[in-house]
Amino acid sequence: MITGVNGTVVRVGTDWVDVDLGAVSVRVNVTTSTVDRVGAPGDPVRLFTSLQVREDSLTLYGFPSVDSKRSFESLIGINGVGPKLALSVLSMFSPEDLAAAVATEDVVGFSRVPGVGKKTAGRIVLELKGQLSPEWEISGQSIGAAEVLEALTALGYSLIEAREAVSSLTPDSGTTTEERVRAALDRLAGR
Repeated sequence: MITGVNGTVVRVGTDWVDVDLGAVSVRVNVTTSTVDRVGAPGDPVRLFTSLQVREDSLTLYGFPSVDSKRSFESLIGINGVGPKLALSVLSMFSPEDLAAAVATEDVVGFSRVPGVGKKTAGRIVLELKGQLSPEWEISGQSIGAAEVLEALTALGYSLIEAREAVSSLTPDSGTTTEERVRAALDRLAGR
């Protein structure tokens, strides 16, 4: 099994990267957030991979960290969640955010992922409970993040903008949801 690739970026697409390994190049399907981090053609790249064998294909999926790879493999173990849908989920959720969303049963957050309806979102929460890595500590700050995210998206911010604002909050940003929403709005406004 191929567990990782280490080479040079040849081409980058919207959800894939071609990596030159020397004598051979491979196409690795990645999340949109990984595409942004992988660099330009000619740059070195290292990805942790998951090889998915299907009846008619061998497909390689790549991730910037082992935790992202584990999250992907946990997601595809859920009935009704295939590799493409798992990549969509991981394009919007880091492994830590995924753990926090599962812990807070954030069905609304999952249903905002393209291709994930309420039923699939509920199944993701139910089946991932207790399956994600125990090293991912979910702090009180992460647990309260679901409410802040929901408030920011209700105000018209994109999920990505809201996640960035929430991730920039510090413990002294406030203890109540209202204080944390205000602090996040200040971050979004550039204050």
